[in-house]
Amino acid sequence: MSNGPAKANVSRETTSRVPGLLDTEILGAEEFGRTSFGNISPADTPIAAEAQRASQILHPGTADIPRPREQRVITIANQKGGVGKTTTTVNLAAALAIQGMRVLVIDLDPQGNASTALGVEHHSGVPSSYELLIGEVKVGDAIQQSPHSERLMCIPATIDLAGAEIELVSMVARESRLKTAIQEANLAGYDIDYVMIDCPPSLGLLTVNAMVAAKEVLIPIQCEYYALEGVGQLLRNISLVQSHLNPELHVSTVVLTMYDGRTKLADQVADEVRTHFGDAVLKSVIPRSVKVSEAPGYGMTVLNYDPGSRGAMSYLDAGRELAARAVLEGSAAAGETTEERGR
Repeated sequence: MSNGPAKANVSRETTSRVPGLLDTEILGAEEFGRTSFGNISPADTPIAAEAQRASQILHPGTADIPRPREQRVITIANQKGGVGKTTTTVNLAAALAIQGMRVLVIDLDPQGNASTALGVEHHSGVPSSYELLIGEVKVGDAIQQSPHSERLMCIPATIDLAGAEIELVSMVARESRLKTAIQEANLAGYDIDYVMIDCPPSLGLLTVNAMVAAKEVLIPIQCEYYALEGVGQLLRNISLVQSHLNPELHVSTVVLTMYDGRTKLADQVADEVRTHFGDAVLKSVIPRSVKVSEAPGYGMTVLNYDPGSRGAMSYLDAGRELAARAVLEGSAAAGETTEERGR
């Protein structure tokens, strides 16, 4: 048995979670002083980097991430259920809000899980995305502020939304009703940096409305065997919307969710997704996490429920990466659209 110093025998994953083990015991007093919360760079020790990110969560608005040149409207879509659409929507929104962005989440899933996680009311009778789609209310009537952040807002979904697809069939401009509502919100002077639309697990009219309203699609892909099985159909639908309804629509971001580093399968799926989608895949991977699953039960995102957890850190990193791509994505999307129109 080795009698060397404790820090030589403790892995990164263990050091951040050994009960009763002080940071000074792991890093040494001198190094711990050098990496105080006020002056930590990613080049420092892994524990210092995690401490910096946790500090950003506990002290919102302190991170320096770029504001987009124009409002980014992002649809989070994947018709396969259980891949982390809603979880990714609310936690990315919370991560962006913590880092100074103003974010609006539009819940288009009749289950209303995004509304639950953001802590807003979504019982029957509350002005919601259903009334917004059929034209009974304006955006200003339906927006609620999340109790967890002054920069995070939500248009909730109620069970009434379950019948919206049938009602929309006979309406004029049925595919663009959400886009019209968002444009009205812009005219009303809402200072929103990101609009994130949580879609139901289907490719019906609700999802089509979300795609027509957005320029970007974010696809969460679970690191499991069936992960890519339904993505082909989703991409075909995106292509149809792009061809007939919204030429600016493109897949800007792919997020790998429920990653389990203990399995070879997760690595194989991740490699296959990166090969297929290339630079659209975020480097930040969302791990399997009990804390991420527990948070909605308390009406919270994981960043509010357990700021120091691996899930919270991963979503904070993903949000920072998404924001850092703002300028590049805008330029790439414009160039891609021009090229396609030239064809």
